[in-house]
Amino acid sequence: MEPVQEAQSSKAPPAAASATTNGQIRYRSPSSAELLEGQSTSPTEQQNLELDNHKMLKRPGLRYSHESFGDKIRRYKGVLLIVSVPLLLISFVLFIMPVNNSASLSDFRNRKVPSDRDSPRSYAVIFDAGSSGSRVHVFCFDHNLQLVHIGKDLELFKQLKPGLSAYANDPREAANSLQTLLDQAQAVVPKDLRPKTPVRVGATAGLRALKGDASDQILQAVRDLLKHRSSLKSEANGVAVIDGTQEGSYQWVTINYLLGNLGKEYSNTVGVVDLGGGSVQMAYAISETDAANAPKISGGEDTYVKEMHLMGTKYYLYVHSYLHYGLLAARAEILKVSEGSSNPCILVGYHGSYTYGGTEYKAFASSGSNMDECRRIVSNALKVNESTCKHMKCTFGGVWNGGGGDGQKNLFVASFFFDRAAEAGFADPNLPIAKVHPAEFEDAAKRACETKLADAKPLYRRVDEANLPFLCMDLVYQYTLLVEGFGLDPWQEITLVKQVKYQDALVEAAWPLGSAIEAVSSLK
Repeated sequence: MEPVQEAQSSKAPPAAASATTNGQIRYRSPSSAELLEGQSTSPTEQQNLELDNHKMLKRPGLRYSHESFGDKIRRYKGVLLIVSVPLLLISFVLFIMPVNNSASLSDFRNRKVPSDRDSPRSYAVIFDAGSSGSRVHVFCFDHNLQLVHIGKDLELFKQLKPGLSAYANDPREAANSLQTLLDQAQAVVPKDLRPKTPVRVGATAGLRALKGDASDQILQAVRDLLKHRSSLKSEANGVAVIDGTQEGSYQWVTINYLLGNLGKEYSNTVGVVDLGGGSVQMAYAISETDAANAPKISGGEDTYVKEMHLMGTKYYLYVHSYLHYGLLAARAEILKVSEGSSNPCILVGYHGSYTYGGTEYKAFASSGSNMDECRRIVSNALKVNESTCKHMKCTFGGVWNGGGGDGQKNLFVASFFFDRAAEAGFADPNLPIAKVHPAEFEDAAKRACETKLADAKPLYRRVDEANLPFLCMDLVYQYTLLVEGFGLDPWQEITLVKQVKYQDALVEAAWPLGSAIEAVSSLK
């Protein structure tokens, strides 16, 4: 590197002197002022400098040339690119930006949310048109069929009373009763997803019990409502009376989905008993062997066993629905046994009637309610001693009980079971679940049956006044149904369930979620 050293040793302006850092010499280039100052040399010095430069050019390895403008561009092209690209982008944005800023904001606000083809979320709106009232559930799922928050909750849940069956003589008014719920449900679904969001109306035992074509007329009025006053995706078969086995299987799917049991062995699932107003359902998973040995049902009814494929697992689900044995319907069956005479299940001091399914029944107790006598009448109403049972294990009315097994050992008991237990004081109404024993229904029934109607209100503040005369009857019926009807041990632990915790929120333990999972799955 000798030529470089010689070039550095040539005379330079004083301002270009070196600096010393950590014992090392660092050089800097002279400024233009320094170079001009260095050019003020005598003629003799100028001749010597030119001679030195001439000698340097003669030395091998040392090249001296004057850079052209093109050479400089090539040398600094990287820097030029870095600087010019952002400037070009800014210029382009300024060029295409509309002059009217308010118009551009309006365009942004009116821009549609990506459709469900691009969005991983799907919604479902499910109406539960029960005998005691109408309820609407709105669910949102991600692409893995996991629930997604709608606001702070994992579902929108709204309800009102009475149910559709209360409008048996006015189908249009029955349909209009759902309008408020429909508006609330539709409001939480993004506008561009509404035409692709399935809406279902599942009427249960209340409409099943109506006479003549009243049920069909109400359902048609509901279809017309959805068609003309909703932008949701409705289909003719999406508005129907669902049979009890559908209701029971959906309920089983709901609770096991929320508990995270789907996809596991059937022995790791829980069984479900759902006591509605018009019917009661039992559902639980059984083994393939028990499913193969299930008896056939005569009269064209559904079979006892449904085969379901969920989360990559095949389940054989025993499910049966008992029409007329929901809590409200059972009152009518119990009053039928007394045939208009004094009934020992009615609280002392009440002398009136009870109406269900358009039929009125006399309801009074001359000598007051009596626990033992009431239980005898309830057993007759349930037909627990039905002699037509031809199977090894039966519930009441000669119905096969599914054979029992691991899928039934852990029972979740829902709907009116939870409500009455909370009202009677042995379940905390502020908690979503309660661990109890069937015997606790019996203890609560004894206290209620010993209470006069005049004393009942301050003792049972949570019970609606219309239900107070039937509190003894309801609790006796629930105990008898569990122990004599379904054959549970009085001290077997069962779980009363109203809601199930899922992720960080509580979700209603009701059949509509099972229906929603099926509806959204069919869109995939």
